[in-house]
This record gives sequence, structure tokens and C-alpha cells, in this order.
Amino acid sequence: MIFAVWSRISRQMLVVLAVLAIALSSCSLDRFKAEATQVPQMVAAVGTDPATFNYALNQSSPNVFGYIYEGLITIDGMTGEIIPAQAESWEVSDDNLRITFTLREGLKWSDGEPLTADDVIFSFNDVYLNEEIPAPSRDVLRIGESGALPTVRKVGDRQIEFVSPEPFAPLLLYGGGAPILPAHKLREAVATKNSAGEPLFLSTWSTGTDPREIVGNGPYVMVSYSPAERVVMRRNPHYWQQDQQGNPKPYIERFVWQIIENTDTALLDFRSGGSDLIEISSATFQLLKKEEQRGNFSIYEGGPDTGTLFMCFNLNKASRNGQPLVDPIKSRWFNTLEFRQAVAHAINRPAMINNIFLGLGEPQHSPIPVQSPYYLSPEEGLKTYDYNFDQAKELLTSAGFQYSPNGELLDADGNRVRFTLLTNSGGRRIATIGAQIKQDLEKIGIQADFQPIDFNTLINRLGNTFEWDAYLGGFTGGLEPHGAATIWALDGGLHTFNQAPTAGQPSIDGQEFADWERQIAELYVRGAQILDEAGRREVYAQAQQLIQENLPFIYLVSSLDLAAIRNSVQGIEYSSLSGPLWNLPDLRVAED
Repeated sequence: MIFAVWSRISRQMLVVLAVLAIALSSCSLDRFKAEATQVPQMVAAVGTDPATFNYALNQSSPNVFGYIYEGLITIDGMTGEIIPAQAESWEVSDDNLRITFTLREGLKWSDGEPLTADDVIFSFNDVYLNEEIPAPSRDVLRIGESGALPTVRKVGDRQIEFVSPEPFAPLLLYGGGAPILPAHKLREAVATKNSAGEPLFLSTWSTGTDPREIVGNGPYVMVSYSPAERVVMRRNPHYWQQDQQGNPKPYIERFVWQIIENTDTALLDFRSGGSDLIEISSATFQLLKKEEQRGNFSIYEGGPDTGTLFMCFNLNKASRNGQPLVDPIKSRWFNTLEFRQAVAHAINRPAMINNIFLGLGEPQHSPIPVQSPYYLSPEEGLKTYDYNFDQAKELLTSAGFQYSPNGELLDADGNRVRFTLLTNSGGRRIATIGAQIKQDLEKIGIQADFQPIDFNTLINRLGNTFEWDAYLGGFTGGLEPHGAATIWALDGGLHTFNQAPTAGQPSIDGQEFADWERQIAELYVRGAQILDEAGRREVYAQAQQLIQENLPFIYLVSSLDLAAIRNSVQGIEYSSLSGPLWNLPDLRVAED
């Protein structure tokens, strides 16, 4: 289960999996193939349907928004450098509290309407910063301990000024990187309320909307959506980019998201030539590597994935309606530091890398990816947990746990240590990882009942009822640590291990936050306040140490990012920062 954190801007802008669906009716497939022969196209794929066509409400990945929208700035997918997009330039004030962006001349929406500074003002003041709209992007724009939001105002026909109440290092990235939304299409939906007093915007541009009604400013515009089949996009004729000869970009006329949930089916279709790109697992790599030359494709390796994969215990001590969220006996186990450290030592990461990732992975020790300048390495002192079940047992017995004659772990009161480990159903790799963790913990006497469940059910337990023991999951990530502020803030929407209710949810009683938990939250606030890079590195180093010492998340393994791409697709620059299609406007498809 992967949560789409908005901050992973480079990955979220243009991440793609690819494949042609073959579970289609013959009539539909024949018509699609006939259309495909008329224009140059590239077929990419995802394993799931889009969740919404409303960017401001989106919390899922992958999604279409990196193709149909663009912000003032974007990210160079190879270097991580911030580069101009809809803005041609920006200036930062001497006191670092103001950033003034200048839009490019002649910008237009995909329907031909002018894109102006008023659209930027609308996007922020009416949507992203509007407390009536639950936009996930608002969380990463909160500044300092007060959680104040930046001020966004128009200062010229093409100039927009972002003003921060205090120094805020990520303002350029998160302010400039948010997609601009079309005021002429959405303003009325924001201003109009339904019978419950909510903006109609909350039900605007769902996946039931005709895709041709969705207006964007990115390289592509949607023209059709067939659930469980495909999303078809065509080149936006009003996109700003041109090459040196004045030719409009993107070069590829049609870009197709083809949807196949079954990974085996997706692989079969790629091997038969039905798709142009497929992101692959380590197991698939072994098979496809032998077929590169015959299949006329290449396998690209982008380095370790920037997201996290972890096991997490529910540390919430609160009650709701007089009932503890977590069984008090289990809660005592989970909130014992030695217990979490013992579990961390008991997980055999080398075996996981060798047997599940087939050597194409690395141990993971931090929520910050190794590519980030803020990453603290083990060589620099980051605490790690090597596989050592003897040490795990010593930690448990030192904390008052004991063993029965047949090796079962008991607590000091004689209770059998047994809990349920949840994860999202449907993923073969995550299921295999969960099975290994179950076996690893059996070696130190713990019974973990591994239970994959429906994604929506899992999300409801993690973020609403809070009734769960442990779960296996992950977060997307990026080079800028502040993107994870919603994970570490005490009231953050992804502070999963000790979640507080959000607006509209039933209240809970007796919630406690540990000192280390508060310190991490404070460090993430301070890290965004400091503008000196050396100072920021020091703050995030302290945060990483506290996280590893206290283990709210037990990090597991980083897989290597791998993709197989047809050699007919020219111009691929692949890295784990952004995936294979971050420079989609520059790609070409060679004629057969």
C-alpha cells in the first residue's frame, strides 16, 4: 500500500507504469487499434484506474495530473534541480520572505483561454488555501509552529508574489510546484454551496466527468476514459514548450494510459509487443533481461526507490466511547521500546533482498532517501538494526518478557505475544514480504497473524477507526524532507502510528504523545525554518536519529527502480527521482 504524499513532486508529476490491456472486448480493441494507426502514440500503463480528475482532492498515485497540469516550476528528473515551467523566472527577496514569479507570455489553457496571474491566485486563495476544501497540498504549505499559510497576491499582469510570515525553505518548491487550476472552469463550483453548505467543488470533476471537459495546462489533455481499460490523452495544442526550430512539444501526438490490474497479464502483453513501457519487479527483471535484444527493448535501472517500505505498530493509547483503540495488553507491548527494537533486529533484511528482491534492493534505514542531500548514512552515525535474533531475544527478556517451555514469547503477566499484521491485498511482493516477517518473528517466539485486506478497509482502519495492531505499508518520498511533515506533525494526516482524528471524525480521549515524538515534530518545523543548507542537514540528521532510535516505523528494504522500454521510444532519461517519463514532452517514437 502506497500513500501518495503530494511532496514527492518530481515523482508525482510524471510517474508512469505501462501496459496494454488485453482483457477487452474484441470490438473495443479493434476500434482502438484502428485509431492508433492514424497518429504517433506511446502506450504506458497503470495497474489501477484514476481515483479522481480533481487534482486538489487527489490522494492517490499514480495519477494523470502530471500530464495534464503544470505549476510555475518543475523538477529536473535527473538532477533534482528546480527549473522554470509556467513561470519563466522568479526572484527571492533579500529577507527570504517573498518570492515573485513571472509567468511566461501568451500562456493558454487547453481550451484556448488565456492563462493569467488570476488563475494562480484562484488556485491558491480559492482552492489550496481554502479551509473548506480538504486539499492535501495545504499541509505542506503550513509554516512554523503556528501552521500559518503563505499569502499569495497578484502584483502585475504576469507577476504573483508569495509571502511567508517567517523564513520557510520549501516555499519555492511547494508553492511554485503546485499545479495551476483553471479559474474560468472551476470558480463557480468553489463559490456555490450544496444543501449541506459545502462547496460544489468537492463533487466536481470526478472520474464520471467527460474527460473532454477537464481543462489543463500540461503537455497533454484527456479525450476519453474507459474504466478498467484506458485513459487516452492527446497533445495539448496550446502547451507552451517548443524546440529550437519552433516545433511544438510534446512530439508524441497521443499518449495512452492502459489499465491492467494483473501484473502477470501486463507482463505477457508487454512481451507480445502490446505496450511500450512497463515498470518491472526484480523477479520480472530476471526474465526480461534475457529477452532485451529479441524483444527490441532496453531495461533501465534508476537506483533505489525514493519511497519507504516499513512495518508499523499502533502506538495510540487513546479510547473512543470508553473503548481502547488498541487492546491495552498489546498496547503495552507496542509502546515498549525494547519490543520494537527486538522486532527490528528479528527481520532478516539480507534474506528479503536476496529471496524476494533477488539482489536488486538495499537495506533501508531512514525516511529520507539516499539521493537527498539531507540523508544521514550509517557511516555518518545513523543507528541501524542488523539481523540478530539473539540480540532481539536479549532485548525482550531485558524488558520483562519471558519464554514458555515451547519457545512462545510471553509478557510479564504470562500473556502470549500475538498480534495481527495488516497490509493491502492484491500485491504479490507485499504478500511475500509479510509472509517472511511472520516467519522471522516466529524465531523469537512472536505470532504475527498476517492479514492482507481490501485497500479501502485498510485506509478506514488506519485513518478513521484507528483499530489495528500493526501494518505493512509505505509512503512515497522526495528529496525535500518537509514533504513528510504531515507524517511527523502530531496532528498530521499521515501520523499513522499515533493518529489524531481529523475534522468531522469522532473524538478520542486520552491520547498521549511521547517526548521523542514531539521532538521529531519540532525538528521538522525547525528544518523548514532554516535557510542555511548546513543547518538544515543538521536538523534533519537529528530527526533521523530520533526516528531510528524510537522506531515509530521499522524500515525494511529499498527496491531498485526498474523499467523495460521499447527501443522505439527515444530520449528516455531514467532515474528513481522521477521515473521514466518525467521529460515526456521531449520523447519521440521512431517509425517502424
